Amino acid sequence: MTRGRTKIASAALFAIGSLHVAWGLGASWPRIDREPASPVACFAVAVLLGVAAGLVAGRPSRAPQLSRLGARTVTGVLATRGAFGMAGRTDLLASGASSAQFRTMDRRIYSPVCLTLAALSLPPHR
Repeated sequence: MTRGRTKIASAALFAIGSLHVAWGLGASWPRIDREPASPVACFAVAVLLGVAAGLVAGRPSRAPQLSRLGARTVTGVLATRGAFGMAGRTDLLASGASSAQFRTMDRRIYSPVCLTLAALSLPPHR
């Protein structure tokens, strides 16, 4: 089950990264927030999510200790992001995350997604 769990997490991280690329290129769907992030910020997040997807998928396969450490780091970052969001304090982690609309969406969607992905991304114990 662990392999299936991490495959789901990796695919979701890749898909969310792809969405950030689309936003960086000017796409407006399905942007819920009215204030778009800068293209540079969107592309930076997309790169980080792509790296996270690879680590959670067990890459680099020739360095399993590195990939496990990376996946644990991804899990920790996602859990931290989710916890701060649920507390309504994402603004402490990212500037511009303080509007009432963002906080509402953060508690309803973004943070629960981060917490779910954190749980799915946890690598197997070895």
